[in-house]
Amino acid sequence: MIGPAPISGIHHLKIAVSDLQASLSWWQDVTGARRDPELDHRGPGGQLFACLMEVPGVGPPLELRLDPAAARAVAGLDPITFAVDTRDDLARLGTRLDGLGIEHSPVLRGLVGWILVVRTPDDLSVRFHTRESHAWDPEHADFSSPWISPARRPSPP
Repeated sequence: MIGPAPISGIHHLKIAVSDLQASLSWWQDVTGARRDPELDHRGPGGQLFACLMEVPGVGPPLELRLDPAAARAVAGLDPITFAVDTRDDLARLGTRLDGLGIEHSPVLRGLVGWILVVRTPDDLSVRFHTRESHAWDPEHADFSSPWISPARRPSPP
């Protein structure tokens, strides 16, 4: 029997978006991502359908793929949780997002650390979770927050 292919890491991450320019701006503002125009994907007619970005601190690139139907289908999911070192880092991120006028959660208590959540233009939840931790604590985690629990999420504007 032949075994599975030897995986050596993640090549890239891919997010479906409904508006490529709005999503590019959002990811640049929120994460400091830098687009690499040399890696843009274009169709035979030259139409741009995907961009690749380098997100500081993240190894593989992030591809934003223009696919409005797929973006609508996965709205509400939380496909990516980025790591930050401390709760203070989340507070600084929240201050930065406030300055940019980007809505976000307060710093929330998770099961083993703290979380800040922000939603993309296509209503994906992107989480930032601390490496700094506290004891396993389901009793005091912020499960009732609409930022954490999809069932309690307010409808997008």
